[in-house]
Amino acid sequence: MKKILLLFFLIISRTFFAQADCATALTVCGNSNITYSPTGIGAVNENLGGCLSSGEHNSIWYRFTIATGGTLTFDLIPTDPGADYDWAIYGPNVTCGTLGSPIRCNAATVIGVGASTGLNMTSTIISAAGGSLTPYCQYMDVLPGQTYYLYIDNWVGAGSTTVAPFSLTWGGTATLASPFTDPAIQTQPFHPPGAPAANPADPREIIVCENPMIFDFSTLSAGILNGNTNFQISYHTSQNEALSGANPILSPITVNTTTIYYYSVHYQDPANPNNPINSCRQVGAFKFKFGNISGTNVTLYSCNNNNAGVATFDLTSAVVFGDPTATKQYYNTLSDLNAGTNPIANPAAFVSAEGTVYVKITSQYGCTAIAIITLKFYPVVVVTEATLRSCFIESDPSTALFNLTTAPITTQTSTKKYYPSLIDAQNGTNEILNFLNYIAPNGVIYIKVFNSNNCYAIAKVTLVVIPPVYSSILQDKIICMEDKTTLDAGSGFTSYEWSTGATTQTINNVGVGTYWVKLKTGDCTAKQTVKVYASEQPVISTVDITNNTVTVNVTGGTPPYKYSLDNVNWQDSNVFTNVPRGDSHVFVKDGYDCDPIGITIVVPNLVNVITPNGDGVNDIIDYSALGSKQNLIFNIFDRYGTKIFQADKFNNYKWDGTIGGKKVPTGTYWYSVTWNENDKKNTLYKYTGWVMVKNRE
Repeated sequence: MKKILLLFFLIISRTFFAQADCATALTVCGNSNITYSPTGIGAVNENLGGCLSSGEHNSIWYRFTIATGGTLTFDLIPTDPGADYDWAIYGPNVTCGTLGSPIRCNAATVIGVGASTGLNMTSTIISAAGGSLTPYCQYMDVLPGQTYYLYIDNWVGAGSTTVAPFSLTWGGTATLASPFTDPAIQTQPFHPPGAPAANPADPREIIVCENPMIFDFSTLSAGILNGNTNFQISYHTSQNEALSGANPILSPITVNTTTIYYYSVHYQDPANPNNPINSCRQVGAFKFKFGNISGTNVTLYSCNNNNAGVATFDLTSAVVFGDPTATKQYYNTLSDLNAGTNPIANPAAFVSAEGTVYVKITSQYGCTAIAIITLKFYPVVVVTEATLRSCFIESDPSTALFNLTTAPITTQTSTKKYYPSLIDAQNGTNEILNFLNYIAPNGVIYIKVFNSNNCYAIAKVTLVVIPPVYSSILQDKIICMEDKTTLDAGSGFTSYEWSTGATTQTINNVGVGTYWVKLKTGDCTAKQTVKVYASEQPVISTVDITNNTVTVNVTGGTPPYKYSLDNVNWQDSNVFTNVPRGDSHVFVKDGYDCDPIGITIVVPNLVNVITPNGDGVNDIIDYSALGSKQNLIFNIFDRYGTKIFQADKFNNYKWDGTIGGKKVPTGTYWYSVTWNENDKKNTLYKYTGWVMVKNRE
């Protein structure tokens, strides 16, 4: 593609700046097409000879060398059929001073449609005089290495006054020599300098960053030649000079953006400095474009979160230059930028206090500029620590229900998120979602407060559970079951609400039972329960009866106890003497002086002597009258304490002074009678005594 572009430039260049004298003939490079509009006769009105005896009018000279032998033809076609073109070929291997007569010549009048001329394979003439109306001559047989001159003239005179460009196309089997089509000579394509212009028809553009635009053209040479050896390049301010190689630019000059500049590439045969193809040139055009750039200073804002003193800045977001293809390098200091040292490693997440960063901007054309980024903090989010107090939860007094949104931590418009710990707040983890109904004990939570710039600060909020306040004087009471009492919650509370419906500090005439009172202190209400217990009644556990002495044993209740046989006269002692035989009543009350408890006791008939002789008088001891008592047992003991007889329901609770049918020896024996009374407590009775048994031997 680049070689095609070079050939295109070559064709265009010949359109405007070819030479009009033999000595300055343009070398034809290869079988490339030629277009041109000759004007004038050049510096010398040359002796042409042959069919061109009328001299020059608007002429151009070309020189070409044969690369491959064979037949050679060409078509020369005016762009305007009213133009009359004559031509002649000289050679082979002649010089401008000794051209001799042309070997092909045509001055025929070919004005009108199809006014073309040249060499073809059908014509048999080698010269056509003016007015012969034979536009084509016979083809040429050519050999490699032969060099020829071609003269072309736009004839102006009687019958034709039209001056118009022509187009020349080569034909036949022969090829023309050119270093640009020989892969053994040009091994790589040439690269035109610069970049395509916005309009592809315009010359390519080379960017110059400096002002003034001083440019060293030699810096383009290596890129254009692209490693092709034995080619030379020169630079010119006109296409005519580029085609001829005249007046090359040899040193850096001040260029501008309006002039079209040209480079000219030609081959220099190292083995033959006179090689004809050395004069073959490829020419290209280019212009300069002022590429100086300037950066835009930018102020970049970021969040000084939680007033930490630093923020994270995305330096790459600062629009310091509009072209997205430009590259940018960021530095902490201008000296680092100028030296190209210590660039900022992570500009997309640059952590810094407020300050200044310097940016080196390099455009796609290599031009550089410097911009300054000023780093600023957004206004900080102002928060204060706060304390939230809330009343205890009755079912779990160590906790309370908090509405975290009521914490007075900021007056700024903001959004908030709630977290159980500082680390969670910093990392955004474990967010509290039930912040309107947050149940917690005494402790702290953290609120992350965001402003409209999404900056945040973290506020600590202390949670205080307001504990229940109870009455210290309201205590459980013990009263007699039949009594009433007063309950006093004490002073210092805002309000009282009793389970009885009362709203006073005290309630009176309260019997045994469970009561509660709601005590309000400030905004909190504590429910306190109080019980009125019935005093524990004493229990007569056992009654010991010895002859006429009764001992009452009591458990339970609250000592000291009081004892009575008539519920009128009371004594501290639990022993009653001289109690008559038969049924009696015993009454007991404890220290609460409640209604006494009473039981009926039986002092059995005391038998001290039996004479089991069968006379029917005092023959037996008989306690069958107590047979209805629970667990009645009647035991006889000898004087050594050994039980010798037990009377029970099987012997009808009687003893006749015998053991196993044998009479016991006369003597004194001890006995005891025990039973449980048929009362609620199954009171145990124990009656003891002695008896004299008199048996006749």
